[in-house]
Amino acid sequence: MDKTFEPRDVEARWRDRWEQTGCYAPSGKGEPYSIMIPPPNVTGTLHMGHAFQHTVMDALTRHARMSGKDTLWQPGTDHAGIATQMVVERNLKLAGEPARLELGREKFVEKVWEWKQYSAGTIGGQIRRMGSSVDWSREAFTMDPSYSKAVIEHFVRLYDAGLIYRGKRLVNWDPVLLTAISDLEVVSEEENGKLWHFRYPLANGAKTADGKDYIVVATTRPETMLGDTAVAVHPDDERYAHLVGKSVLLPLTNRGIPIVADDYVDREFGTGCVKITPAHDFNDYALGQRHGLPIFNIFTKTATIISSANDSPIVDEIRRRAEVRPGVKSVTMWTSVYDYTLIPEKYRGLDRFVARRQIVADLEALGLVDKIDDHKLKVPRGDRSGAVVEPYLTDQWFVDLTRETRHDGQPGPGGLTAITRPAIDAVESGRIRFVPDNWKTTYFQWLHNIQDWCISRQLWWGHRIPAWFDDAGNVYVGRDEAEVRIKHGLAADLSLRQDEDVFDTWFSSDIWPMATLGWPEQTEALKKWYPSSVLVTGFDIIFFWVARMVMMGQYFQNDVPFREVYITGLVRDPEGNKMSKSKGNVLDPLDVVDGIALEDLVKKRTTGLMKPETAPKIEAKTRKDYPQGIAAVGVDALRFTFAALATQGRDIRFDAGRAAGYRNFCNKIWNAARYVLMSCEDQDCGRDGKLPVELSDADRWIISKLQKLEAEAAEHFAGYRFDLLSTALYQFIWNEYCDWYLELSKPALQQGSAAQQRGTRRTLLRVLEAALRLLHPLMPFITEEVWQRIAPLAGITGDTIMLQVYPRAEPAKIDEAAEADIEWLKAFILGVRQIRGEMNIAPGKPLPLLLQEGSAEDIARLARMRNAIEFLARVETPRVLEAGDSAPQSATALLGTARLLVPMAGLIDKDAELARLGKQIAKLETDVMKTQSRIDNPNFGKAPANVQDQARQHLAKLQAELQILQRQSTDIAAL
Repeated sequence: MDKTFEPRDVEARWRDRWEQTGCYAPSGKGEPYSIMIPPPNVTGTLHMGHAFQHTVMDALTRHARMSGKDTLWQPGTDHAGIATQMVVERNLKLAGEPARLELGREKFVEKVWEWKQYSAGTIGGQIRRMGSSVDWSREAFTMDPSYSKAVIEHFVRLYDAGLIYRGKRLVNWDPVLLTAISDLEVVSEEENGKLWHFRYPLANGAKTADGKDYIVVATTRPETMLGDTAVAVHPDDERYAHLVGKSVLLPLTNRGIPIVADDYVDREFGTGCVKITPAHDFNDYALGQRHGLPIFNIFTKTATIISSANDSPIVDEIRRRAEVRPGVKSVTMWTSVYDYTLIPEKYRGLDRFVARRQIVADLEALGLVDKIDDHKLKVPRGDRSGAVVEPYLTDQWFVDLTRETRHDGQPGPGGLTAITRPAIDAVESGRIRFVPDNWKTTYFQWLHNIQDWCISRQLWWGHRIPAWFDDAGNVYVGRDEAEVRIKHGLAADLSLRQDEDVFDTWFSSDIWPMATLGWPEQTEALKKWYPSSVLVTGFDIIFFWVARMVMMGQYFQNDVPFREVYITGLVRDPEGNKMSKSKGNVLDPLDVVDGIALEDLVKKRTTGLMKPETAPKIEAKTRKDYPQGIAAVGVDALRFTFAALATQGRDIRFDAGRAAGYRNFCNKIWNAARYVLMSCEDQDCGRDGKLPVELSDADRWIISKLQKLEAEAAEHFAGYRFDLLSTALYQFIWNEYCDWYLELSKPALQQGSAAQQRGTRRTLLRVLEAALRLLHPLMPFITEEVWQRIAPLAGITGDTIMLQVYPRAEPAKIDEAAEADIEWLKAFILGVRQIRGEMNIAPGKPLPLLLQEGSAEDIARLARMRNAIEFLARVETPRVLEAGDSAPQSATALLGTARLLVPMAGLIDKDAELARLGKQIAKLETDVMKTQSRIDNPNFGKAPANVQDQARQHLAKLQAELQILQRQSTDIAAL
């Protein structure tokens, strides 16, 4: 073996060989086991969250494969409608080519496909770099013809069952992208704003309880007042009880709007009066539905104020429905034509924020501004465009998740559809298990409070909705136009146009576990690997993807899509902040793998920022956090870091420094393997069984510890405790095998009989080989490279460690006596080393050694393991002090109830040692005094908390070191 481990060379060699030789494909034998990769965006790149989850999935996959299961890890990518369309539009602009609207739909989609062919390999290459053993022969894409067929099929079936409808509803609208977006694509962050308090005059001479002819309402969005259709107060608010049912005159428009009572209002916030704009606020929309209020949309799709009847007239169908609703008293006042003419002409066509400034100025001129407060508020922005998102009323397609009848017309339980209720039952019955278990509460909470799902998007890239309209506005749904005409008996010459919208990507991906296996056809793959064994995903998409896959799996397959859901935490930076480009704390996992120079990291983090003015701050933070850049650690070290961080908490704090520490773990394994090879190559390792083999106490100890590790590994895989698994593997390999067993093997190898040497060589090889197999799912590359050299000497045949059997514990090999003996031996050796360190005695200098007050068991162990003690502790033949024997002046270490004594006479130069210690003590005393003086300074309390903590920790460390040196000096002075 080479002297040093070079990760990149090893990774490239094995990555190619595994894939080319078909190691990633299912074996066709054993119990089926499958994982469906959560499909990343086809135009995206592998971020830290992906790399973390891929580490977990690959560990599970490799473990299942080594456990003899017929294992499939299904790969694929999502077409990512909005993200991909934005990338292509930006590329067209940069290249000086015609824009999307100039190209037209067909030509633009061709451009997207060209980009997809170019960019698709990027994330695939990154997945390969991470060692993910997916079956690339089955790679899927959500726009593949077979997958598209499945998407259309599940829409048509749901529509025919009455579970999909088209209607006007309030949605999140991005006025830059010009499409509805999901809640997941809306980022709400706290920003500085204003809270305007406006006076709304009371109509018909009404007065407040304190005699005012107006009420005050507060708003953070003055421009929306043009669409107000009511003012609401709490039903129990005595201040306004007498005004409920009366009206106010909406300023600037002089429209009369009612005062209504509703529990939604918070009496303690502001004045207790809330303006209601049903077309531009989700809560207001719900309140408007309860009270039968008209819904007046004042915005165009680009968030300007409407200026013509074609922009956005009143939603007549909703108004009519409100007018006939029982118990509604206020709608009788809505008798006029309700369209754009009710908006004062001066505001028509203005951008919403320009209109805001004009409206506030006009209200101030009229004396209707009561006050203006500074106010922090959550501003919803599209995560792709950065634009402020508007609640917007449009025609969209929805999946009905809330009606009370099933698709077969029978009454449904609990007010939920045939899609929603079975998804709840699947988890309540235990057919799907969440890990950790507490996440099922989040799942239930969403499903029990579910709303109908908007599945249409106003994009060109995606699965176009299979619905056609005639000139009269009638809608027809089918798998294609030909089917529509036959299905509905339409004349061949009837003009039809297909819906321009495409499906939300969450809708196309909710059948991912089925469609990737061939659904709607009942393929052999579907029969074998559906349901999948486990879904590995983040808690942030339990609503958007996990629940919806359960819904569709239950509905179409009458079975759950996966047996278990392992919910991972969110990868954050070392301070616990979410990684984002705007914060400048994003790390590319491959930059950690390969290393990156500081200047390159700065450039990467500051290029293409949404807010370029933040670049200096991000640069400064980067230079502070990574003054030397990031050192390369290799894939194995990064994967092991992720495993070690995979606790069952919500947050995963990633620190590149920790990955560098696990790079040392790789080096430890490599050096141990070199020692084993040097000790065993061209030697009799006892593998043929023809000659006698004798195991030492150390051999039996490490074999026993290995059995316990194997049992622990099985338990941790079953419980998805990769943090505990990595800790156990690290402890065994670094501490027990490398640090102790390799040392304990030397007496047998150098001084033992031929049978003892064979026993130790065989143990060295077999334990290391098993440890490599245990570690392989987490660190595939180094384990394969080392295993190829170790396995033949251990008598193991096979082309790759990946297809070897994962180790299973053999309880019969557990030897508690050997473990107790070696723990005693370790304590003995550490005691002697402690004395050497305290007395500054060279490691190779033989020491006289006395055992005082030893038990019978101590004396027996001393006799039995004398050779190992003399060899490893570098001591002369130990002597047992009899009761009553006086001991010379000695340095002492405890060994249970016994004491180890090293007589000091002649071992050290007393005066020289005291002088050396005196210098060290003087320096430490000075450092302690300086640090204490700094802490005692009155201004020290003004320092940041972390700086204060660091200083106090440093002081405690100095004081502890000083006490140790003072004690050593006292001991030596007494000699």
